Amino acid sequence: MTMSTDRTRTLRADRRTGAENGGATRPAAGRPAGRRDQRRPGTVPARRSPLPARGPVRPHHWFAERLLAVLSGRRPVHWMLGHTVGEAYDQLAELAPGAPLRVAWGSSPVLRGCYGAQPATGVVEAFASISGGGRVHAMAFRLEQGADLRWRCAAVELGGERLPT
Repeated sequence: MTMSTDRTRTLRADRRTGAENGGATRPAAGRPAGRRDQRRPGTVPARRSPLPARGPVRPHHWFAERLLAVLSGRRPVHWMLGHTVGEAYDQLAELAPGAPLRVAWGSSPVLRGCYGAQPATGVVEAFASISGGGRVHAMAFRLEQGADLRWRCAAVELGGERLPT
């Protein structure tokens, strides 16, 4: 049995702390070198989505978000080209240049709620309430399911009222 010397103990301690690299210490487990933030990734609260938390996203919620992006000026009209049928694209093309849902700089309109009804198989009639800039807007739209089972927007209407102060 051999006894370790003080030099051997020092070398082992240096290897554990990283002192052989000129005294630099290794970062704590799970953190990149140079990171001083003690929070773990994923501890920052995520933004709350207006979409349902569970289950698949319903088509009328998905379309409400897309229509809101176009009508607020965040996306161009042609972004909806493959998702519209009939006169719906023409209606969007007329509404979108004025960006009727655009609000003041630094803020954006918010989808408050979206509800749909299915009056017939393959058809959803939906409405959404949108708030922003001291106004509440109502948006109504109709979705139709094609032979390829994809939903497409068939009609869009928009209205708004000023909130009481």
